[in-house]
Amino acid sequence: MGLGELIAKYDVPGAQVAVLTGGEIRDEAAGVSGSGDQVTSDSAFRIGSITKIWTATLVQRLVDEGRMDLDRPICRYLPGFTPALTARHLLTHMGGLDSNHFFGIGHGDDALARYASALAAAEHPIPPGTVFSYSNSGFVVLGRLVEVLSGRPFHDVLRERLVEPLKLKTVVTEVGHGTAPGASDFAMSARELLRFVRLHLDDPKLAVLRDTQVEAVPDFGSGVLGWGLGWMLYRDGVVGHTGVAKGHKAFLRVVPDFGTAVAVLANSADSELLAREVFAEVLKSIETPPTPAAEPGPIADWMRGTYRNQLYDITLTTEDSRAVLVYQPRTGLGRAKRVEVVRHGDSSVIAVTPTSDGFQVFSLVGEDGSGRARFLHNGSAAYRITPPR
Repeated sequence: MGLGELIAKYDVPGAQVAVLTGGEIRDEAAGVSGSGDQVTSDSAFRIGSITKIWTATLVQRLVDEGRMDLDRPICRYLPGFTPALTARHLLTHMGGLDSNHFFGIGHGDDALARYASALAAAEHPIPPGTVFSYSNSGFVVLGRLVEVLSGRPFHDVLRERLVEPLKLKTVVTEVGHGTAPGASDFAMSARELLRFVRLHLDDPKLAVLRDTQVEAVPDFGSGVLGWGLGWMLYRDGVVGHTGVAKGHKAFLRVVPDFGTAVAVLANSADSELLAREVFAEVLKSIETPPTPAAEPGPIADWMRGTYRNQLYDITLTTEDSRAVLVYQPRTGLGRAKRVEVVRHGDSSVIAVTPTSDGFQVFSLVGEDGSGRARFLHNGSAAYRITPPR
């Protein structure tokens, strides 16, 4: 099925697909952009968190040059952070930094410096190395590390070290708010994203980024089994990343042993099923999304309680014989909501109603010393603040 048929099937306005095999890249584009223009091979799509692999690449270049040690406390480079925090923690999302700290720093060449200073002064209840917890904030700090050790603004380093040597023409390195560099602030074509991936497959020094650093991550329904230095690790030797950015969604899967890669970029948040169909066709890789059981087991008492992250207090409780997650905003950036869930596994629950990403899975992780779960985890960890009710 061609891409034009796929976007019609899944009601996606526009998309690109690129495939790398045998060192060659083939690509296809279809549909329209947000402004109504025809999508071509040169159209730029926001890639969201796939940006993090670019940041990890810059960090590894600094390591290879002897200018940085992944296991040295980052406070040696950025004063104010705990001495327990290292760049390896940040690259593997083991730093204990909440996913989304917003300080209203704005734009400018000094935005990352101001962000890092504000983040260093913030409260971080989860010690580094405690639990895997996906963190955009941590990769913004890595962007600042790149600046400090290179003596240049992050975007300048990115262009000098990667964009220009690879002769990439569609890459836009500032498309979001001023504190997203390093985390989720790039746009490009699928074809040029795979030219960057080809660099990773051709350069033996970058293979270390794909080595397993976190052997297992809590189940949050994404199919991710472990983590490298920036890379998500899937089954059967597949690595990749997924990105979301304001109406755009990006999917990257790479099979290093075969020199194969696939990128799917779309201007719709509801493009997960389209990407899965492309991966099944090209990689013969079936990513089966989780679904609620027909007869789920009961929610256990050790799961119940209230868990806190930067934006919400989230209470897992029972109302009228139904289990729900009650979100109470802690800042003006959140909104109150309720999510009905059912038991999904020995230590997880799953939403009854799907979002554009499918059915959300929430894992109950760790133990608080009295037999109760320490964390509620859906990619990022929220820590327990109350006993069960």
